[in-house]
Amino acid sequence: MLRKRLGKTVAATLIGLSLLGTTVNIGDVHAAPAISVKLDDVALQFDAAPRIDKGVTYVPFRTVGEALGIQITWNSKTQTVKAVGRLKGQTTEVLLKVGSSTATVNGKKVKLAAAPVQREGRVLIPLSSFSSQFGVGVGWDQATRTVSLVSPQREMHLRAFYAVRAFHEIDLVTSMNSVAFGWSRIDREGQFTLQGEEYYLPEAAGDVTPQTIVADAADQNIKPYLMVYALDGQGELTKVLSDSSLREKSIQGITDAVAENGFGGVVLDFEGLGFKLDAKQQQKLLNDYVKQLKASLPNDISISLAVPPLNSAYKGYDYNTLASLADDLIIMAYQYNPAGTEAQVSEPNSLVDQAIQLALNAGVPKNKLLLGINLNSETGTSVDDKLGLAKRYDLKGAAFWRLGLFRQFSNQMEDAVNASVIKE
Repeated sequence: MLRKRLGKTVAATLIGLSLLGTTVNIGDVHAAPAISVKLDDVALQFDAAPRIDKGVTYVPFRTVGEALGIQITWNSKTQTVKAVGRLKGQTTEVLLKVGSSTATVNGKKVKLAAAPVQREGRVLIPLSSFSSQFGVGVGWDQATRTVSLVSPQREMHLRAFYAVRAFHEIDLVTSMNSVAFGWSRIDREGQFTLQGEEYYLPEAAGDVTPQTIVADAADQNIKPYLMVYALDGQGELTKVLSDSSLREKSIQGITDAVAENGFGGVVLDFEGLGFKLDAKQQQKLLNDYVKQLKASLPNDISISLAVPPLNSAYKGYDYNTLASLADDLIIMAYQYNPAGTEAQVSEPNSLVDQAIQLALNAGVPKNKLLLGINLNSETGTSVDDKLGLAKRYDLKGAAFWRLGLFRQFSNQMEDAVNASVIKE
């Protein structure tokens, strides 16, 4: 992505940021409606057009600051803005005063390239200090009149799915906070099983067994989840959710598998609900199933759900209720490209962005939402776009489908992920 092109281009363009305040004329500022601003390759939308004054580009601060996770406080009495953010685990506090070209950074005086100003109820602040103090990469493309920002590396919860063919990347488990092992499913007859052709508990290889892999993760404070896959392609999932006997049998099977194999949580990946059948009825069926499962599991066993995005064709998921029952939701914001699309064709950023907003608007707390990323659809130059969106909305974290794909095409994927996010 842009991160590799920016390098030392930061100070070439001075960006101003704004915050709500009182109005003071700062002279002639030439509107430049053609200027666009992108953060991690995804456009930012502003309530006021970016503009240029004497070669300095100004953009509304609130939008940029919130997207970067920087906390902003405006003191109208002292005409001072306080910006607090984190970089590499350390808190940075920047104080800027309208009309003063000197800022205070963590208690020390720092000279600014330009003084904060006010116009039309907004305080405009030079971003050059933010690029150095908060690690924001800044670039300017004169040809397209585009300001490009790259968010700094951030800590967040990282989860990887570990499928049957993931063992060759098992070393990456240590870079995760949690791992979901895709070794079980509810089959087409409605039976929970750890055996089958697609999802099954792997055979032991000498001293390495499924149980030792799970235990090793837990010993490193990496929570191991059992992923339970089910599909409603032929109505089989609806059959399980609707039949009390099948429902109870599957829940008992999940509960036993968790206890016998040392899992610390369950991820339900129940797909296909609400495509043909009544969405509200299917939402209720799933809600009731999750409630019953939760009541059957020990209190210290976490529950997560992998759900399709709200801008998909599958409407059988009550996001609000599921979020209230589960420890977190994984929004599978992918498969937007047409069926048959070849690998490494990036999912549209605009649709992923929309999926996140819809989930939040549906009542999912941001600290319960993980952005699902399909590594088969991304490249080393696009995966940080998706991670940038997870950072922009301050989500709990990201979930990668799957281990086994990080290095399949190149090592760029692994490098790009590590440059953008690290485990909390």
